[in-house]
Amino acid sequence: MPWRSNRSPYRVFVSEIMLQQTSVPMVTPRYLAFIKRFPSFRVLAAAGVQDVLAAWKGLGYNRRALALLQSARIVASVYRGRLPRTVEALVQLPGVGPATAAAVIVYAFNQPVAFIETNVRRVFIHFFFPGETGVTDARILPLVEKTMDCDNPREWFYALMDYGTFLAAQSKPRSRRAAPADALRRSSRYRRQAAFDGSHRQLRGRVLQVMLEKGTAAAAEIQAALGADPRLAAALEELVAEGFLGLRDGTYSFR
Repeated sequence: MPWRSNRSPYRVFVSEIMLQQTSVPMVTPRYLAFIKRFPSFRVLAAAGVQDVLAAWKGLGYNRRALALLQSARIVASVYRGRLPRTVEALVQLPGVGPATAAAVIVYAFNQPVAFIETNVRRVFIHFFFPGETGVTDARILPLVEKTMDCDNPREWFYALMDYGTFLAAQSKPRSRRAAPADALRRSSRYRRQAAFDGSHRQLRGRVLQVMLEKGTAAAAEIQAALGADPRLAAALEELVAEGFLGLRDGTYSFR
């Protein structure tokens, strides 16, 4: 994983945002291209929304791309291009929750901060809660804190991630043999992912794709490209309100 070989705070931050709800194989090539195009907070901060979304294409959840751009602008202007080193400061950045902030502190600065993400959750439920269902993060976190290697938390969490990935692979059916159920399903946070095809999220992504192709467009042009959809007006309104698009004299463009 390229973000493990070069652990600059900027690269760690980009990787953690990209890895939210997206697999490592999907992220890796796009991460490498993104870092080449935007090698620092300052370079990213100077970019436009259109350029960042074009580089983000294929990763989905486009709000993350906009949040990453907004965070880079804050880091460049408020922190002089240096990522803050506390969870309290990091969670003030757009798109950064406590788990992401803690992961950045661990991986970028090798400071011991306990956090829970998918693979951590999977490993701890597998070992400490055999047969239990509805296991909450509130029960898992104290165990993470007690077992964490405080001298080298970065390598410890790397190991947890890798072991969690191994356990996930073990839960996949192999030929005719039944595989053990994924421990993650016994988490209180487990939810089946909603279908993407036909979703409002897919429509928003299609709108942004049309805008990437056209640069500027009126609502009628976007509708002509996508076909009639009663949700289109609401999607456009959302994209303007969130800062993806601007609207002037009936024409949409990237901000």
